[in-house]
Amino acid sequence: MITATQANFGRNRDGTPVEAVTFVNSHGMRATVISYGASVQSVLVPDAMGKLDDVALGYPSMDGYLNQPQYLGSTVGRVANRIAKGRFTLDGKSYQTPVNNGPNALHGGTVGFDKRNWRLVEVASGPTARAVFRLVSTDGDQGYPGTLTVDATYTLGEDNALGVEYRATTDRPTVVQLSNHSYWNLSGEGQGSAMDHLLTIPAQEFTPVDKDLIPVGEFRKVDGTVFDFRKPTPVGERVRDAGDEQIRFGRGYDHNWVISRRPAPAPRLVARVEDPRSRRVLEVLSDQPGLQFYSGNFLDATTAGKAGRLYRMGDAIVLEPQLFPDSVNRAEFGSARLDPGQTYLNRIIFRFSVAK
Repeated sequence: MITATQANFGRNRDGTPVEAVTFVNSHGMRATVISYGASVQSVLVPDAMGKLDDVALGYPSMDGYLNQPQYLGSTVGRVANRIAKGRFTLDGKSYQTPVNNGPNALHGGTVGFDKRNWRLVEVASGPTARAVFRLVSTDGDQGYPGTLTVDATYTLGEDNALGVEYRATTDRPTVVQLSNHSYWNLSGEGQGSAMDHLLTIPAQEFTPVDKDLIPVGEFRKVDGTVFDFRKPTPVGERVRDAGDEQIRFGRGYDHNWVISRRPAPAPRLVARVEDPRSRRVLEVLSDQPGLQFYSGNFLDATTAGKAGRLYRMGDAIVLEPQLFPDSVNRAEFGSARLDPGQTYLNRIIFRFSVAK
């Protein structure tokens, strides 16, 4: 039996309570998710010696989430990643969303789903424990058309797999692209750099970007580039390669890898991370076609985490399964459109183990 325990985590700015649900399985793995941003707040998993450490960056209280928002563990949307100039056209009508990342919109706008207190609608212990958070984003919210109803369902099994499934429906045509923005350091949050983590991404191509980190519309082969992670490679081995224009644009990695050209029928491996120190392994599975890999380039030692230590550049990495960035403006990237009667789906699994 895996337990799911509900508790109060604090209060939102308007005084409404923020709920926390903590899962614990028989292997000692413990994961806490909170209703604010439908966020992963902590994930404790054993290393090769059985020692538990928290491998997810997060804040110890609501104060950090409210006053230093950095998408730590959060659900990002209505459209994750970047939209060029915050604009898109749907059925011949132009829409403008708030610009909050240079000239572009990022992760849904100035008040994206990461800054909303979702409603906790279900908590259940069992062979697989679960917690369901729901958010209703009204027509016109952040400039997006249609009322969107989203469920984020978190689960934990005995296989040390933390899952999150995003489902969304709409009452009129809209665009949607959701993902989870958890930051991972398999040595433990606050325990130093994640740049020695060995990363594998089974992708033949990535989508290069311009100086504003908007894809230029090209599918570029990873072969012979610093973006080739088809074999386990230390994250930091090439992250400061000033000779690569793409690395200069992103101040490191902040790019989309092409796992496939279309969503898959079921979750499959999109990334594997191994920490040589603890021997912890994280496998990321999803049915999405793209994987945004971000090497923590903008962590700037202004944020103190749960261990009371400052998060610095490269202290964690982010692996976000999703559609390709700016898909709302590029037909060749596939469609982010959602119509009434359809269901948007993104299934993500974060599966933990130790290397043999």
